[in-house]
Amino acid sequence: MSQTPDPVEGAPLIAPSSTDHPLYDNIVEACRSVYDPEIPVNIFDLGLIYTIDIDTENAVKVVMTLTAPGCPVAGEMPGWVAEAVEPLPGVKQVDVELTWEPPWGMDMMSDEARLELGFM
Repeated sequence: MSQTPDPVEGAPLIAPSSTDHPLYDNIVEACRSVYDPEIPVNIFDLGLIYTIDIDTENAVKVVMTLTAPGCPVAGEMPGWVAEAVEPLPGVKQVDVELTWEPPWGMDMMSDEARLELGFM
């Protein structure tokens, strides 16, 4: 009996973002307006935003994580992201998905965030 290989094996855990889409930079800036209440750095520079996917009709899907599953704002932060992105001109709709794979780690922070938090 042969085992069928898992089709996602070897696939990247973090899907690529639509970085060449005209709305991408504005969406990143909107994400930078959202802060983790426990850490004085925005969630984009913390590395909590994994993927910003923008389809041909300008519907936006944001895949994000939190610093820990027990984060006190776990239920609220995806809504904060949606509220920041939805009003942007050209955005049709926003879907924010929370994931725990891969788990967040300090290595996902931008250099700016590490500097701000004194890790550099």
